[in-house]
Amino acid sequence: MSNGNRHMRRLFKSFDFRRAVIGAVLASVFVAGGSDAQVPLREATLAGDESISTPYGEVELVDNYLTDESSRLLFDAMDLQRAAQAYIWSTPLVSMTTWRDEQGLIYGTDVRGTFAVLKSFNEKLGIVTGNLTTPYILAFDNLSGGPIVIDYPAGLTAGGVLDFWQRPVFDLGLTGPDQGEGGRYIVVGPEHDVEDYEDGSAWVFQSATNNIFIGLRFLDDSPDFAARFKDELQMSVLGSPPVEIIFNEDLDIPWSATAPRGMAYWERLQAIISEEPIREQDKVWMAMLEPLGISKHSAFEPDARLVGILEDGVALGELMTRNLQVNPRFAEPYWSGTSWYKSFDFTIPQITETKVELDERATWFYEAVTSSEGMVNPTVGRGQVYMTSKRDSDGNLLRSDLTYVLRVPADVPVGQFWALTLYSENTRRPYENGEGTLRSANLDSHLEDLVVNDDGSIDLYIGPEPPEGFENNFMRTVQDDGWFVYFRLYAPLEPFFDKSFRLPDFEVVR
Repeated sequence: MSNGNRHMRRLFKSFDFRRAVIGAVLASVFVAGGSDAQVPLREATLAGDESISTPYGEVELVDNYLTDESSRLLFDAMDLQRAAQAYIWSTPLVSMTTWRDEQGLIYGTDVRGTFAVLKSFNEKLGIVTGNLTTPYILAFDNLSGGPIVIDYPAGLTAGGVLDFWQRPVFDLGLTGPDQGEGGRYIVVGPEHDVEDYEDGSAWVFQSATNNIFIGLRFLDDSPDFAARFKDELQMSVLGSPPVEIIFNEDLDIPWSATAPRGMAYWERLQAIISEEPIREQDKVWMAMLEPLGISKHSAFEPDARLVGILEDGVALGELMTRNLQVNPRFAEPYWSGTSWYKSFDFTIPQITETKVELDERATWFYEAVTSSEGMVNPTVGRGQVYMTSKRDSDGNLLRSDLTYVLRVPADVPVGQFWALTLYSENTRRPYENGEGTLRSANLDSHLEDLVVNDDGSIDLYIGPEPPEGFENNFMRTVQDDGWFVYFRLYAPLEPFFDKSFRLPDFEVVR
């Protein structure tokens, strides 16, 4: 071989070597995720060696396999997604559990037969979007020890029993089977057989959860009726003597049933899951919760990694749920051209032939509590309507540093009364502005000192300071505590349903 040929071969070998080195360097940069080498997620081939940009960070493939670091990143992303969505799913359950636990601590309703009578601002302050116009009489119970018997007195009352997904099991009083005549009810648990108790001596209903809520109110406000009702009401476990019935009232203690944030949320969820059978529709959710350390048959002991993910997940889940609450994309305003929504936009069972009404129920049960036939499906002269708004006439979100006016038209179509109640967007409970009175967060048609316009309409003001002369028509907002309202129509009449009556939006007072 000539010297020239040997020289050329050395050049080629040198070129091949350099090309191999350069190729290896470029490949290492690509795999290591150099900014110019990342592939957007939607354009990824998911094959070979690839560096993929995702919303959660860079994912690397080497010979089709995920690197260990990428595997950990995807598990973290998967668990965060599941935690956030589990918040949306579990909102009704955790909210009701929080109510049971916190009311039990203050008002003793964790003891069978003990009812909380809530009348004052402080007493009603605990309830998420509680009404501030009529007293509450509330209790909780548990069916795991056997069916509960309620011997319900006759009289003008309205009430009902709910399961812990906040679905009505049955009504009591005028809207119940007794139609105000009183009678015996038997409530059986989810694992009981209803037919075993149907002997014609009582109305028998089955709850889907062991835990139940009992709520009622007196429509006869005479002291004699209240005394008689309290004396005649009886409760017992089937086959056992009645327990002592206690009505804890006039305690005037502030409290809160707003669902907790942080790890306390998941601790409440774990606790209530441990107490209840798993419904068929919830088994997929249980599968998603299990890698997060939440299951029916094991202790909740998350490691440091899971704690961080769960804390992020509950915050992200609440932000998503609040977004649904403020911007319910499954619904349209009740009156076109306004920002007023009818609050209850799903069915009593919370499930249709095709889906669980996941977003719809989360929106309501993040913002409020309980459901009933009268709330979901009001008819002319029966039930109640809850209208809500979070925006003004310009479409801007309501603010605590501006003053607004709502002009309530004359002759609001109600068989009973209307009320405008102010709530905190942070807690969804009655608004606390330091005054501590029912009127500080509620204006209604029972009030005789409201300033009425010449045409019968009433201007109601919300903001930092009242316009001169309208102090009686005013509710105060403070600092940066954002707010929203419910406009309740009790026993709505036909003009509401045919929409010939409509509320205008809030106007900024300039």
